[in-house]
Amino acid sequence: MGMEKFQLKPGDLGFYGAGLTRPECVLCLADGTVITSHWDGGVSVIDGNGGRRDILGRRGDGLPPVATNGFALTQAGEFLLADLHGEGGGAWRLSQNGDVRPLLVELDGQALPSANFVGVDHQERIWITISTRHDPRALAYRPDVADGFIIVMDQKGARIVADDIGYTNEAIVDPSGEWLYVNETMARRTSRYRIKDDNSLGPRETFVEYGAGTYPDGLAFDEEGAFWMTSVVSNRVVRVAPDRSQSIVIEENDPEQLAVVEKAFLAGEMGREHLDSIETEVMRSISSIAFGGPDRRTAYLGNLLDSKIYTFESPVPGFAPSHWNVRL
Repeated sequence: MGMEKFQLKPGDLGFYGAGLTRPECVLCLADGTVITSHWDGGVSVIDGNGGRRDILGRRGDGLPPVATNGFALTQAGEFLLADLHGEGGGAWRLSQNGDVRPLLVELDGQALPSANFVGVDHQERIWITISTRHDPRALAYRPDVADGFIIVMDQKGARIVADDIGYTNEAIVDPSGEWLYVNETMARRTSRYRIKDDNSLGPRETFVEYGAGTYPDGLAFDEEGAFWMTSVVSNRVVRVAPDRSQSIVIEENDPEQLAVVEKAFLAGEMGREHLDSIETEVMRSISSIAFGGPDRRTAYLGNLLDSKIYTFESPVPGFAPSHWNVRL
């Protein structure tokens, strides 16, 4: 079957995990381990036999637990958490035994706002995305606001390498290692930046734009160089080929409900209630995608509003992420 013909219905999906707490982000390891974010301070680790342990940490400064959104896993087996809580913000380290300490909570003398995503690439650079400087973040759920930014952390320290982004979401280095791709949720596009030798970024390039009802969130590459994008609100998975052609793999939404959200978005009136009131039979606001299983052909979909994640079998294996061979 050609990828352009690969389409699924919500009823085709499998389910994985149970009792999860806002599993927004998913990571998969070669040994069958699946890890999801846990809103109450860390991550949930599901081993290859389905057994789950929650690694939850408490900050020592009296702040609430890290509200994990996106997260990464280092070669040393440490988790890096994006804190979506306004009170903490920034990015935090979480050890296997639950110790929590800051990774990056201020930059250039300024406290970092809520962070959306942390990624570690094959060169062990850390990429942190901040969706907006607005507080509350919902003030940036508009097509005319673009104040998100991207931070890189490497041997030289931490610095902002891209700014003026339309609600920065997942940012992933492509398989070539030459480009950083980023989903701009409220600008409704996936952009990319060429990575220079000093890890600074070239100018933003629009790689692909999306239409009505699509709000790009998660991002993962496959071995053919295409990427798979998940859209919150509309529950769409879109595969974007290297030639920039788009194909919808699956979607589940109520067109009338989606039209209400779309109208609010275009009027600059979209709020948190529009994201949290999605009513569908199966998928409850999918937010991320990761490829796992022995051959990386099993796709796992994270989400904002369910206590489990969704799965399907892909005709194309996913590209191996930097954490693929880490053992916990």
